[in-house]
Amino acid sequence: MASHSHQHEHGHPHGHPHRQGSPRAFFWGVLLNSALSGLQLAIGIGFGSLALIGDAIHNLGDVAGLLFGWGAERLSARPATARFTYGFGRSTQLASLMNAALILMAAGVVIVEGVQRLLDPVPVVSGPVAWAAAAGIVVNLVSARLFGTGHHHDLNRRAAVVHLLTDAAVSAAVLVSAVLVGLVGWNWLDAATAIGVGLAVAWSGWELLGEALSASLDAVPRGIDLAAVEAALRALPGVENVHHLHVWGMSTSRTALTAHLVGRGDGPLDGELLSLAQQRLAQLGITHSTLQIEAPGSCVEDGAHKPR
Repeated sequence: MASHSHQHEHGHPHGHPHRQGSPRAFFWGVLLNSALSGLQLAIGIGFGSLALIGDAIHNLGDVAGLLFGWGAERLSARPATARFTYGFGRSTQLASLMNAALILMAAGVVIVEGVQRLLDPVPVVSGPVAWAAAAGIVVNLVSARLFGTGHHHDLNRRAAVVHLLTDAAVSAAVLVSAVLVGLVGWNWLDAATAIGVGLAVAWSGWELLGEALSASLDAVPRGIDLAAVEAALRALPGVENVHHLHVWGMSTSRTALTAHLVGRGDGPLDGELLSLAQQRLAQLGITHSTLQIEAPGSCVEDGAHKPR
């Protein structure tokens, strides 16, 4: 180890990760879902389908959510300033919170209207409703596909994909309902489907809300195994102990870490150790690390992370 007892190092091994499908995915998602929402609202109102209106409302939530996410992603790419020293990555987490709120509000409207319609069924013309629902399936699946596979490690884009895939499933339910109404004439089935649509939408919104709140409270990001991170740092050559380990999300796609590494005195030089640590952390999905190397025998202070 180097002769000095403390050294800080900041690692940015990859910078900003490549955002597959953005902003093109956001642009086409907004365009396609705006057109679809208008079509479904017109047909739902004109032909008496509350289930299709509910689907349209959820699609409007998609449009608003995509706009929030798109704007937040652009904002998060802006460089840090003297006041906002971490940049604007947190804007993507705020967008996820707003998306979740929109989903829950839309679900509440559909459920209330569904219950009212169930008590007083309205005749439904199933043909146009079925075609509009089929269009919803296609549009939402295509829009989700535009985001590629990169959304799994970005809460903001995953929120957008959750919107789209959930609405594709909702459209499928509306399609089945419309076909059954046309075959057997059960108009109440449209209202029952609308209630089911609302509950499914509420469930997805609740999960997203919980995850967005966790991210806002600096929880360890989804996909990061804290025990594995600590084990990887302890396994580095010359490391005796690890403490003050903290991992949080700087945005919905960038993960940060701070930690103190206590050396044994027989390992590589500090610079080499820090380079090895940052490479290992990058493999675990952590793109921003601040590490402090301490002399052998350093005490773990109160408040340090302790594995559970």
